[in-house]
Amino acid sequence: MDASLLTITPGAAEPIYRQIVEQLRRMIAGGQLPPGELLPSVREVAGFHAINPMTVSRAYSLLEGEGLLERLRGTGMAVAQRARRARSEAERMSLLEPRLHDLARAARELELPAGRVLRRLGELLEDGE
Repeated sequence: MDASLLTITPGAAEPIYRQIVEQLRRMIAGGQLPPGELLPSVREVAGFHAINPMTVSRAYSLLEGEGLLERLRGTGMAVAQRARRARSEAERMSLLEPRLHDLARAARELELPAGRVLRRLGELLEDGE
């Protein structure tokens, strides 16, 4: 995995460590990060995104505590061999559900028509962005 695959938004309401945790959870659940996949070092992620290394370390430690990551002596952090990948669509959707609620609330607050929001979401999904 490359550090550039993580998207960090420093000014977001969600703390940076949480952004990292949630993205890695989704990548593991979706199979983008299979068991044994090495993660970039704390320094590499912190340097690439210009964030505090302790922030990255906190995110990695939380995921290690959940059993999703494991520390490999002399190598760094990797997706745990025993990390259970969420296989069903329902399990993967449950990881997306909080974001969908946030999106729906923001669209209502902005008084945007649902059809327009859904079309734009569809475009973004097709573009891969």
